[in-house]
Amino acid sequence: MDKNRIITKIAELDSYLEELDKIKPDNFDSYIGSIEKKRACERLFKISIETVLDICNIIISELKLGLPSNEEQIFDKLLEKKIISNKIMPKLKGMKGFRNILVHKYSEVKDELVFENIDNLEDFDYFKEEILRFLKTQGKENKIRKDKA
Repeated sequence: MDKNRIITKIAELDSYLEELDKIKPDNFDSYIGSIEKKRACERLFKISIETVLDICNIIISELKLGLPSNEEQIFDKLLEKKIISNKIMPKLKGMKGFRNILVHKYSEVKDELVFENIDNLEDFDYFKEEILRFLKTQGKENKIRKDKA
């Protein structure tokens, strides 16, 4: 498992979230009052979600779990291997769905919904915690395999 690649992606995610946290307005009126901030927040939120998907796909590829037939199956594969929990699963599916709205229905995106989502970034932290926990267990499993060899 190329842990460094995953950790690099987590660091990339952290940088997007830090930037988003710095620029997001304190209230909804300020959010809709600045088209530049609004679009920047939407963009940073979108690429943060895409980075989560990248991390998931890297793990699936590294563990040779097979190609997912659709984006929903990405999370199913990780849940099945206990890499992510039942607690984070619906949140990840929600993120993916929201990313699709941002990408495909940009003109129809409800500003209130975007602001609500960018004002609550804890789901990203939960995701990172679960991935980092998984990476730690991978290190222990590799050590056990080497000791037995």
